[in-house]
Amino acid sequence: MIDNLPNLLAFDRIVRAGSLSAAARELDLSLAVVSKRLTQLESALGVRLLQRTTRRQTLTEEGRLLHAQVVRILAEVEVAEALMSQQRASIGGLLRITAPHDLGRRWIAPILADFQRQHPQLRVQLQLSDALIDLVGEGLDLAVRFGSLADSSLIARPLAPNHRVVCAAPAYLREHGEPAHPADLIRHRCIVIGDSPSAEWRFIGDEPVSVRIDAELVSNDGGVVLAWALAGAGIALKSIWDVGDDLAAGRLRRVLPDYAVAAAPLHAIYPHSAHLAPRVRAFVDYLRERLQAAWRWESPPGA
Repeated sequence: MIDNLPNLLAFDRIVRAGSLSAAARELDLSLAVVSKRLTQLESALGVRLLQRTTRRQTLTEEGRLLHAQVVRILAEVEVAEALMSQQRASIGGLLRITAPHDLGRRWIAPILADFQRQHPQLRVQLQLSDALIDLVGEGLDLAVRFGSLADSSLIARPLAPNHRVVCAAPAYLREHGEPAHPADLIRHRCIVIGDSPSAEWRFIGDEPVSVRIDAELVSNDGGVVLAWALAGAGIALKSIWDVGDDLAAGRLRRVLPDYAVAAAPLHAIYPHSAHLAPRVRAFVDYLRERLQAAWRWESPPGA
């Protein structure tokens, strides 16, 4: 029946206007088009809806029954269109977001709470995961991630700068000493985020340096990696967004400060930009503004 919506509209206008020619004028269509739409509707339903002569038209019994339903259908379509128009003009509905654990807890969650307070009609679901999640498959509106994606079907919008630092607790450095060169890391206890104990840490200095790490402590949760580093269990490689406050407070110390570690900026990732829901567009704008205002770290040498 949805496929017949233009034909239903033409039928309703013919009934209301009293003739095909009058309906054609109101719809700004040719008489031939309006007549064709009526014929297509009658053919699709297998019944005659109007008895037509050169002087008058009258509804058949089937036409009368159908028109009563068409009036209801078109009214519901108008309500649906008005609802969508209201949704386009307001920020409401359900906003589903995913973000890495540390970044999500420290930054995204508070910003989301402030945004929702400004838009009480909005409902929010925040899913924290350090793994890459299929946005479309999981029905998510938005991902906040370090770096963009190679998947060309997704839109990646930069949010804020980022860099990574090698860091450890003062207690660990007092006990084990401090590496002077990235190659010294192979003699230290390193903590790796991921599913494998092996990782490659790439440094930018006078010359690029790559170090193969075989970690004693591995977790796929960035929060666990941070907790281990704070507890003095080893040396970790973390985003400045995750450890900036701990470095400022002295709970962690920067290791190898003369070597930068390349890192892509923070990005907002979403499936498409066409017909993007106002809640998604508004939150991405708000998040970008808040994160850029919160940025307070200088990029390290060579970055």
